[in-house]
Amino acid sequence: MSEPGVIHDIGYQRYTGPRLGPGYSARSLYVHSVRSAYGLGRSPWAKVLPIGLVGLAGLASLIIVIINSQLSEPVLDYVGVASTFTFAATVFVAVVAPELVSVDLRTKLVQLYLSRPLSRSGYALTKVAALATATFLLFAVPMLIMFVGMAFGTDDGVPGVLEEFGGLLVGLLAAAVHAVLLSALGLPIASLSGRRVFATGMIIGVFLLTAPISAVLRELDSGTIGSLAGLLDPTSLLNGVDQWLFGVDVDIVPIGSFGPVYGLVAVALTALGTMVAVWRYRGIKS
Repeated sequence: MSEPGVIHDIGYQRYTGPRLGPGYSARSLYVHSVRSAYGLGRSPWAKVLPIGLVGLAGLASLIIVIINSQLSEPVLDYVGVASTFTFAATVFVAVVAPELVSVDLRTKLVQLYLSRPLSRSGYALTKVAALATATFLLFAVPMLIMFVGMAFGTDDGVPGVLEEFGGLLVGLLAAAVHAVLLSALGLPIASLSGRRVFATGMIIGVFLLTAPISAVLRELDSGTIGSLAGLLDPTSLLNGVDQWLFGVDVDIVPIGSFGPVYGLVAVALTALGTMVAVWRYRGIKS
């Protein structure tokens, strides 16, 4: 029997290797979250919806290329692709956002992430960034397919390819705006529940059930109220931003002279959603 008060050396040693810090933890969590959004490293069933949506979007872009090649003027440009695919992106966010945060909450894994060295704010911002990146890819893939098809089919040579490339860059900028706003709204909603079904239902409720309200207001009033009704619906809000900022021809919602209002509301909602996500995780005990 050992004597009381005696400390025995049983071979434990202090870690003397490099300490990579919170930046490395955030990058690792970011990469893992983007992969998880598309089901990489998970079961085949987890890949069906996200990769299936990307595949359908790519197929749609091929159809657009074929139609555009038969017309003197393109029926849909790159920014139009972003506006048209926004509804699919809302479904993507509604399914993927709970996978990124609800599982961590239900399994208490978030406490392990927050133990050290990743801060609560770092965790929330990393998750928002990962969801925004995954959503951006949903827009970017069909745009790249469309660019390849249009660039090879142009009759204007190098100037035509450069023109298509400029349109692609504008389209990717619009895609980034869509992805950031949808992610900033979807992720804090998903973080309210540890069950994916409930979290998905709440996101769908906010994203999709606001659309009929906006549509009814537009039908009841064709003036100021109708022009501002799109602010109530994320999809219509983003289309209004596309019309004002990029001059898109896909006029899902009439915005009149209120384009700057749509832009300001989009920026405010993005900032507010990100702040709410950070605030949500500050209240979680590590």
